[in-house]
Amino acid sequence: MVLPTRKDGTAATEAGAAAERSGAETPPGGVPGPKGPEGRARGGGPGDGRKRGRRRFGGPLVVTVFLFPAMLLFAMLVLVPIGVALYTSLFRWGGFGRPENFVGLENFRRLFQDEVFLGDLWRGLVLIVLALVLQLPFALAMAVMLNQRMRGRAVYRLVFFAPYVLSEVITGVLFTMIFDPGGGLADQTLEALGLGDHGIGWFSESSTVLPTLFLVLTWKYFGFHMILYLAALQNVPAEVLEAASIDGAGPWQRFRHVTLPLLGPTLRITVFLSIIWSIQLFDLVWVISGGGPVHASETMAITMFEYGFKRYQMGYANAISVVMFLLSFVFALFYQRYVMRRDIEGAVTARGGL
Repeated sequence: MVLPTRKDGTAATEAGAAAERSGAETPPGGVPGPKGPEGRARGGGPGDGRKRGRRRFGGPLVVTVFLFPAMLLFAMLVLVPIGVALYTSLFRWGGFGRPENFVGLENFRRLFQDEVFLGDLWRGLVLIVLALVLQLPFALAMAVMLNQRMRGRAVYRLVFFAPYVLSEVITGVLFTMIFDPGGGLADQTLEALGLGDHGIGWFSESSTVLPTLFLVLTWKYFGFHMILYLAALQNVPAEVLEAASIDGAGPWQRFRHVTLPLLGPTLRITVFLSIIWSIQLFDLVWVISGGGPVHASETMAITMFEYGFKRYQMGYANAISVVMFLLSFVFALFYQRYVMRRDIEGAVTARGGL
């Protein structure tokens, strides 16, 4: 059927309307085209090219290219040293040339018969217990105090966090001067208070070196835990505390039954970090006491350094490093699997919900 053409284009308009009713698309030229899946297959919308570009640049090859530098650095700086340490721990090797005197597990058998190393394990356990019982509760108490409305609390936060910013070497030198027997600030303070009239061997006596060392460690690291606790306290909803107060809960009950459970993830993180740091403790102890006197403050890392770089028993030192790595690795797996499981699952669920 041929429609008559009018000057005002009425025929073309009617043809376009008929084409739309029949499911066809009418381009600007007036010739109807196919509509639906066939039309979309021939020519998509303006966003289709961008979608294809995103798919093209988001494939496995691109991901591999971007991850390769990081994975290469991780392999060179982490995996390869672990493999070398594990390999050389099976040899009696002085650190020069190729290891040739294969002894198998002899270094590990000797390790667990070494009184110094067994003492390192005991001292590490003591420091872990002291950190969990004294250092972390003290940091939590300071965080709760500084979370209250008080004049100058920003200054107090800065002062308490400042020791963590100092390097371990500076901290060690500073406290070596403070606890200098006879002329140090600690002895002068005790003498002024009438609590002592002679120098105390803070770092030179076996009975005092470990408690004094823990005091220095607490001064150095409690500010870090305090800031973590303070950040978690500021995320506790005020409405929840207000509701508990309306229900008749006192300050201690609100803290015990409301605040403390909400601090659970942060508490578990700080416990994890404290234990790992205690296992790997080296630089601060090395600067202050060098592990002395008579191994009274020695840690596994210091024993490893002594055997590796002073006695040139690199195979035995690497056996110590392997044990340190296994202790840290196994503890991290166990802790994340059984203690931090809810925190990790909650983080993954929240991320998936985004």
